[in-house]
Amino acid sequence: MDDGRFAAKRVIGDVVSAEADVFADGHDLISAVLSVRHQNDKKPREIRMRPLVNDRWRAEFPVESLGFYYFTVEAWIDHFVTWHRDLKKRVDAGVSGSDLDVQLQIGLAIIRGAAGRAGARDRRKLETFIAMLESGDAQSDKVEEMWSEDLLALMWRNSDRSLATKLAAEYAIEVDRRKAAYSTWYELFPRSAASKAGAHGTFADVEAQLPRIAKMGFDVLYMPPIHPIGGTYRKGKNNRVIAEKEDVGSPWAIGGTEGGHTAIHPQLGTMADFERLVKKAAETGIEIALDIAFQASPDHPYVKQHPEWFQTRPDGTIQYAENPPKKYQDIYPFNFETVEWKALWNELRDVVRFWTSRGVKIFRVDNPHTKPLPFWQWAITELKKENPELIFLAEAFTRPKIMYRLAKAGYSQSYTYFAWRNAGPEIAEYFNEITKPPVSDFFRPNVWPNTPDILTEYLQFGGRPAFTIRLVLAATLSANYGLYGPVFERHLSAPREAGSEEYLDSEKYEVKQWQKNDDDLSELIALVNKIRRENVALQQNATLKFHPTDNENIICYSKTSADGVNVILTIVNVDPQNTQTGWIELDLVALSLDARGGFQVHDLLSGARHNWNGSRNYVQLNPHVVPAHIFRIRRRVRTERDFEYFL
Repeated sequence: MDDGRFAAKRVIGDVVSAEADVFADGHDLISAVLSVRHQNDKKPREIRMRPLVNDRWRAEFPVESLGFYYFTVEAWIDHFVTWHRDLKKRVDAGVSGSDLDVQLQIGLAIIRGAAGRAGARDRRKLETFIAMLESGDAQSDKVEEMWSEDLLALMWRNSDRSLATKLAAEYAIEVDRRKAAYSTWYELFPRSAASKAGAHGTFADVEAQLPRIAKMGFDVLYMPPIHPIGGTYRKGKNNRVIAEKEDVGSPWAIGGTEGGHTAIHPQLGTMADFERLVKKAAETGIEIALDIAFQASPDHPYVKQHPEWFQTRPDGTIQYAENPPKKYQDIYPFNFETVEWKALWNELRDVVRFWTSRGVKIFRVDNPHTKPLPFWQWAITELKKENPELIFLAEAFTRPKIMYRLAKAGYSQSYTYFAWRNAGPEIAEYFNEITKPPVSDFFRPNVWPNTPDILTEYLQFGGRPAFTIRLVLAATLSANYGLYGPVFERHLSAPREAGSEEYLDSEKYEVKQWQKNDDDLSELIALVNKIRRENVALQQNATLKFHPTDNENIICYSKTSADGVNVILTIVNVDPQNTQTGWIELDLVALSLDARGGFQVHDLLSGARHNWNGSRNYVQLNPHVVPAHIFRIRRRVRTERDFEYFL
């Protein structure tokens, strides 16, 4: 983590494994400790490191509290264990008499030194060994006492560390709650939640949908901005520059006469209605996630109250957002280079504080890469000091190094390039990068097949099978995934125009009424999410393993639980048009399978069970039926009475 500059990420219950290369000149033996403390601890505790091979040492410690843990490494030449090693060599070689007496005298001096450093209890125990070495007991008895495990433990605790080497850096581990590592998101626009045609949705309408969303297996409900929407330069349907009278505008054009980032759009309801929604969602096992978009409409109160927070052009007007030749006159970006930057930073931090005080603990942040990285590191650190349960999702489809830097700055989860990785080899290459160290130590992927801004070419032309394929991939490749729900359920795929990733009649600019569709994907989504809940292997990314296939249109990968019991093998045809066949080559060692015996694969999508033997197996997948297998591997078990079954 950049030599301690940033914190690595873990969640409650994880075991952190820390390794260090520790060596010294000569042949003396070394002792090393990991010095670990939680942010609330008054003093660190020490964990003894164990040597591996080639001067690599390791120690492990569990993280059991939210917040930050800090660790460093200390090592020293351990004269006692060196002496102890050499004493054993001499005894094994038959050395005795005066030569051995000299060695015992050397050991006695080292033990006396430890007694002088020890506390009262350890000192009394060490004095027993000193007295024995000073006694007239037989040499063999004295040597025998030197093998005492109690003596070794006492000497290690009271080692001479006067010449110890300690790392200058103290490394940080940020510990989040479990949901940071495993979550299932559903996105909807609350203004489109009404069941009555032509009506503007309310928080009460969203509340009515909670049982359905929970039944599908989602535990996070994300809503785009819920604030008043500006009227000046309001965008019309399909992002038209000129709005009609009835156009409702984009929720990301935040702020109007009713207020700004701490106000609620009046047609959605009151603050009491919102707090009730948060409470009711929690009762169904769902957390509400809010959108944080740090920008303002021309009508936002900030524009009049704090014009110094915006950039002024030579003609005296405020600079609106641009991505030439595109113009977003309905949005004013904040000027983070203002001389009043401290006041701006404090205000934006306090916006998040306001919503956390209303019960919100999860935030999806819009375009964080367009704001200063130091701001995020400061703001997230400040907020999580007060409430370590907070989770921040970075919506940053930008260059990889910036995405990674945002994660290092404190973002709990991050959007990815998953939406644009379609072929088997490129999917495997990408996920091998983001789910393995060093990236996985700070970057937690949250993969989305679609968003209100992203309708990929794959979904536009792949039909219902494409949506099914992307659902299975997202839900099984990543422990965190999300869907832009109502649109994904109905597998809507019409772009605004050819070559565009914008939806035709996008919900970003108009209120929709979503009617029940008999051909929707809600039942399949519910089944896939049920599989995720019931199989802990899918609730983490560390064990993701890709297995070779002889057909690039077929991708095969597995995940295994920490105890090795739960093993999920997923095989997907990534071609939404055609049936694909091929042979897969399983890594039986990675799957903890015996090459000499058969095993059963239980398809959790169809319920079918197949008996397989060996590493090489054949598959055929029709995308118009079911384009994937999600297999649970069941091993052959034989009872004492020779009864055989699969576990």
